[in-house]
Parts: sequence; structure tokens; C-alpha cells
Amino acid sequence: MKILHVEAGMHLYGGALQVVFLLRGLKAMGMQCILACPEGSAIAREAEPHAKVVTMPMKGDLDMGLLGRLRRLIRAERPDLIHLHSRRGSDIWGALAGKLEGIPVVLSRRVDNPESRFVVNLKYRLYDEVITISDGIRQVLLSEGVPANKVNCVLSAVDTDQYRPDRSHLDWFRHEFKIQPDELVIGMVAQFIQRKGHQTLLDALPTVIARHPRIKVILFGQGPISEDIQARVAASPDLAARVQLPGFRKDLAKILPCLDVLAHPAFMEGLGVSLLQAAACGVPLIGGRAGGIPEIVRPGLNGELIEPGDVPGLAAALNKLLDSPTLRDSYGQAGRQWVERQFSIPSMVKGNLSVYRSLLSSDKHR
Repeated sequence: MKILHVEAGMHLYGGALQVVFLLRGLKAMGMQCILACPEGSAIAREAEPHAKVVTMPMKGDLDMGLLGRLRRLIRAERPDLIHLHSRRGSDIWGALAGKLEGIPVVLSRRVDNPESRFVVNLKYRLYDEVITISDGIRQVLLSEGVPANKVNCVLSAVDTDQYRPDRSHLDWFRHEFKIQPDELVIGMVAQFIQRKGHQTLLDALPTVIARHPRIKVILFGQGPISEDIQARVAASPDLAARVQLPGFRKDLAKILPCLDVLAHPAFMEGLGVSLLQAAACGVPLIGGRAGGIPEIVRPGLNGELIEPGDVPGLAAALNKLLDSPTLRDSYGQAGRQWVERQFSIPSMVKGNLSVYRSLLSSDKHR
């Protein structure tokens, strides 16, 4: 089977990382893959061992030229199907290119933000199959009128060999982030955008600090509101003494096992790759009850759920975990087992391949 994958993201965030996992797994199963991605993108380098990489300009929704570029690539490679992994124009222009060239098209949907019925009716008829990375996203699509027989849930995966409960780097971690041995560390790993809930966490911290003055909070990531968050932290002596914003880090596999709690109080979230990574590292979780997060965070098993924006609820959940090393350890061990059972890379690869095979053996695309 020959598959053309299209990923328009420049950075190796959660979605693009899943594409790399998929390409690697498909190659191991004997499939031939081509990846179309932007010039200078991080995924172009990461995917080279697993696929033929073709870089091209990808300038967003209004980039009509992408239609022609993808059509030329399709004619040159003649794939059996096209798998579109992101938006930024590639979801529309990629689908049109496939239709015009007579190649079946699969779309991966990684976000749970709603779309209007008008957009859904026009857009989703372009795809032969849709793969959602969580059941939460699948339910959003079904509620908007996408036919159930077109929507498949294949859970995202985490590399449990890379992300594991290894605290051998604890001394390095404490030195790197100026953490004292008696301090507990709350981490958050997310793009700095409003829907991730950074403000909710900052609002909850005064209550947590009053009970646990020996804490540090590290907010990993980058994004459009990072300067606003930095300014808010700097304006409060309590927060300035305890909150760090080290930016985007590529060494999370060393960092995450050294956290005591991972907080992700998002308002919207397709699934939450940072939650998967932290759970694989044996870290207890606190997440917003949004999108696919409840498919990872299981209250009483590996973490706590709060309603999005519930500041007192987040403060109470943080205090509950910070109060009890035994509970943190129990949640961490159970979280590792949950991820190994539900979110393995082989399962994700087989799930996508099953959709491909079902599509190519059916009459849906003819």
C-alpha cells in the first residue's frame, strides 16, 4: 500500500509527532509512505528515516496554489490513498486534490472545537473516512451531522519506551530549574493559548501556596499569550518567586518524570498528548473535563478531573495530591499501566491501517 500523508504544521507538536509515529509504524509493516510538509518544518527532518519527504510551500487556508502542488505530487507518486493530518488549508486543498485526481481521502481530526452545520455539510463530504483521535472528538462530529459510518476513533499514542518513570535525572532537574529538595513541583505542558487554561491555574495558585508554600510551578511551551502570562507572573511577588516559563523544551522525557503533578485545566482539548506523556512517566494528572481529556484522566485511578474554569476545584485537586505522597504514587503507577494498555503506538498504527484497508476494499470512494 502506498499512502500520501499531508501535514502542514511547522513544529513537532502533538499532532505532528503522531504522524511520525504512524510513518515509523507503517514502514515497519511494509507500507510505502510519502510525506508532504512545509519547507523548513521540524517534521521534515524527523520523518526522513520513515518516508519519502517532499517539502513545499503551505501558506494556510487561502493558499490556492497548494491545490496544484499537491495534484502534481499525486500524479508523480500515484498513491493508493491520501491521509490529511492537519488543517491550515491542507484539509481542504488536499481533499480537493484527491478528488480531482480520483484518489480516496482520509482526514485525521485532532481538535474538538465545533464547526457550523453549513461548514460541516460542505467540508466532510470531501472525505471518504474521518479518523478522530478521541471519542470526545467523534461525538462532536456526530452531533454536527457527520455520518456515523464515516467516523472512526483511533486513539493517539505515546512512546512508552521514551516516556517512562525514570527519576535518575532528578539532580539535573533540580539544578536546571533551581528546585530545592523539599519543594514539590507542579508542571503544565501546553501551547500558550487561551483554551489551555493557564489563567485558571494562576488563579488557583494563591490558595495552593497558602497550604503548600514550598512549591514550584513550571509552565512549558510557547504561544501568543506567553507574554501576557509572564507579565501576570512578574506582577505578583508570590507568583514570581514560584512560577517559571522556560519556553518550549525538547527534553520532556527527562523532565516529566521529575514532576510531582501535571496540571492541564483546558477548556477545549482533542486528547492531550502532554497528559499521555506525563502518565507514561508515572506522574499523577489533573485535567479539565473537556474533549478527550476524560479518556486519559480517570478520577480515582490516575488523577482528578475539574470542570473547565473551576478555580476552587482546581485548587482543591492540587491540594489533595500535594497533601498525599501515597496518593501521588498510586495515581502515577496506575497511569503508567493505563497508557500502556490503551495508548500504545502499535495499536494506533494498526487502527489507522485498518481504516485504510476498509476504505480500499469498499465502494465508498468509487
